Amino acid sequence: MTNPLVERAADAFAAALRDWRVRRALSKKQLAAEMGFDPSYVSHVEAKRHRPTEDFARRADTVLSAGGEILQRYREYDEARHGPRTAAQPRAGRDQVVPEQWLPHTAGLLVEREQAGLSYRDGEYRCVVLRDLYNAGADPVTRYLVRISVDRYPGEPERSNRHYRDHPLTWTELDLDARCGEEPMHWRPKHDRDAFKEIWLLFENDSARFPLYPGQRATIEYAYTVGEDKWGHWFQRAVRLPTRNLTVRLDFPAETRPVVWGVETSLTAEAGPLRTPMTETRDGDRVVFDWSTSNPPLNARYRLEWRFRGNANPAAARRRPERRPSDLMSEIGIVQRGAPVLERPARWFDLPDQAALARDVVGRLLDALERVSAVHEFGKGMGLAAPQLGIGWAAAVVRAPHGGEAEPVVLLNPRVVGESVDRDDQYEGCLSFFDVRGLVPRPLLIELEHEDLGGKRTVTTFNQAMARLVAHEVDHLGGLLYSDRMPTDGQLIPVEQYDEHGRPWQY
Repeated sequence: MTNPLVERAADAFAAALRDWRVRRALSKKQLAAEMGFDPSYVSHVEAKRHRPTEDFARRADTVLSAGGEILQRYREYDEARHGPRTAAQPRAGRDQVVPEQWLPHTAGLLVEREQAGLSYRDGEYRCVVLRDLYNAGADPVTRYLVRISVDRYPGEPERSNRHYRDHPLTWTELDLDARCGEEPMHWRPKHDRDAFKEIWLLFENDSARFPLYPGQRATIEYAYTVGEDKWGHWFQRAVRLPTRNLTVRLDFPAETRPVVWGVETSLTAEAGPLRTPMTETRDGDRVVFDWSTSNPPLNARYRLEWRFRGNANPAAARRRPERRPSDLMSEIGIVQRGAPVLERPARWFDLPDQAALARDVVGRLLDALERVSAVHEFGKGMGLAAPQLGIGWAAAVVRAPHGGEAEPVVLLNPRVVGESVDRDDQYEGCLSFFDVRGLVPRPLLIELEHEDLGGKRTVTTFNQAMARLVAHEVDHLGGLLYSDRMPTDGQLIPVEQYDEHGRPWQY
């Protein structure tokens, strides 16, 4: 009598074999040739006229890059026939296991192990990748392709493109170093783009050539550095060669209080969570995240992402007192007081005709806002107007006090159309002369008319702290600084004497 469990398991194995063969666009004859089997045998197994063997399942899984699915269906079928496996020797009658090293004759280069590590220190990311290679092909290997890709603003291609046009990734900063065992490896660029590099690592140096011949193994290691201004909060590994084991390690300062997660994609599946969990360990003043997988399918991508809940650059924070605040702002691109552009009214955009120009200006403001936020904490909120970047157009962005991850308010062609009689005096600072603070009277409420990219004008009411922040930026667009709003007997005080740093205004 036929066992229904065995029948269902046999159906599942045959279905998996057929589905993966069709997915890879291989005929039964082509699959048989790659596996080293007779075509009729493949046809009989797929039609369930012959029982599969573990040798057959392993070879089919490898040739079809099925990520272990075909082998798993075989094991379920085998257990339905014989019962679960044990740690003891396989019972008599089990199919002979294929040697672990079998590969199709077209396998070429194989990655037996990859260990990829990314560490963050003092505002820089250092990536170190180690790969154990095996040449399973018929020809010697003389070079190995490496890809380095960065994206500071994932999901915002226009913003990223603009950022890397202004701040391209350079060979000098990468400081690429590569070795094969004890031998340094020369390298040669293949593609050189603002945010993307492809490099041939050569199995040679000034003293020797050391090709990886068929049947030989070698370990290569390469490392490079990218500053935090060009590296986004993600690290991706793409499986481009048959790989037996992949391990990823992220190493962050504990005071950044990192939160890490991961997603997985492949040719046959949408983005989803990693199939295996990460481990988190504390090592002194560092936090280490480890993740690994075995036999990942070809073309799979594993992307680890993170955010910092604490100070992302504690070392830079400790260095800040060594430089004047105005020098720091100047270094990251903020125009300083005395520049003519700060004294002239900004030009209004003609919207929607100049929507592309306005979008570009706003993108530059948002980029600068990120740079400024990385070097100073703004408990009172902050704003930035286009003239402060040397751009004479009427655009500004404002971030609310303790706004967290809230999007900044974008103001295009703004003008104040109403304000309250009630006013108060609060100390203000300005990125364009950040060494001092001044007591400035402002209305507690303003009504602001502003425009969107489509040319539609809207009136928005802002209160208290946001009213002050918005009014400050609108003044910039009119060629005024906050010092122009101070009483004639008002005095600017040095920032060292100001004791309200990081605290919101009180109302």
